[in-house]
Amino acid sequence: MKKVIKIVAYLAIAIVVIIIGGAAYVTFALPNVGDPENIKVDITPQRISHGKYLAYNVLACVDCHSKRDWTKLGGPIDTTTLGGGGELFDQAGAGFPGEVYVPNITPYKLVNWTDGELFRAIVTGQRKNGNAIFPLMPWPYYSKLDREDIYDVIAYIRSLKPIKADYPQSKLDFPLNIIVHTMPKKAELGTKPDVKDTLKFGAYMVQSSACMECHSQDDKGTLLPGLEFAGGRPFKINGGTVKSANITPDMATGIGGWTKEMFIAKFKSFSDRKNAVSVKPGGFQTVMPWWGYGGMSENELGAIYTYLRTLKPVKNSVVKFASN
Repeated sequence: MKKVIKIVAYLAIAIVVIIIGGAAYVTFALPNVGDPENIKVDITPQRISHGKYLAYNVLACVDCHSKRDWTKLGGPIDTTTLGGGGELFDQAGAGFPGEVYVPNITPYKLVNWTDGELFRAIVTGQRKNGNAIFPLMPWPYYSKLDREDIYDVIAYIRSLKPIKADYPQSKLDFPLNIIVHTMPKKAELGTKPDVKDTLKFGAYMVQSSACMECHSQDDKGTLLPGLEFAGGRPFKINGGTVKSANITPDMATGIGGWTKEMFIAKFKSFSDRKNAVSVKPGGFQTVMPWWGYGGMSENELGAIYTYLRTLKPVKNSVVKFASN
């Protein structure tokens, strides 16, 4: 009996050692997506202009990396804070497993980053210091974009006014604080389709805007199979919970009954931030960056609509907002 107890004890110790060793490897050896590329982005007016358009209206970089006025519907950006970061995602405010401050991406913080380090962070999720970026930033979607589009975004970021702002180091709950090190992946860059190829271009725009990420339900970060684009992902905001819309072409619960004109008009109704409607505490609010996406061209929005119409219709009724 004593011999059996000893064997069990040794096995238990061995298992603990293996677990600790594995956790140590994951924590200290990963992520490892390779060294940053030796690249230098030309900071031209054309790149800055297109990069600004992408960062505002497509990739929504400035929506996350700036302060937003949540007393207005859709949380329009405070333009005095462009790229300065500071929004907090935590359990109390957003139901997030940890405490993450959106980083400052103005030259104040990125002055010592090379273009290769910036590029690697955007498309692989690995920071300059080697740490992992939790895909709250949708880098898995950016990893499939055209290299030139990413270069343009880098040029725009370089042109931002430096904002002197520092935030506490982000913390993730266990075991996510270990798992996050396994998330960064090497990029699989794509090529931007010709705008005349409406379907392929629409798919590229949906990828660029990471539509599937917010419009799909997940379980601990993994999208639920069969519910892609069907909406229902919850976000805590303004004293309530808002859920993303079903954007599959289901007639009853999605956008199956929408015409292209209706789809475009919905976005264009948010093209002028001066028309932002005030929201009272506890009233309906949305995290959808309407004010940015409303600046897309009608051709781009039409292409997105065309692509979404090709998706498998998923019947999934969503209650948009409920007070806590």
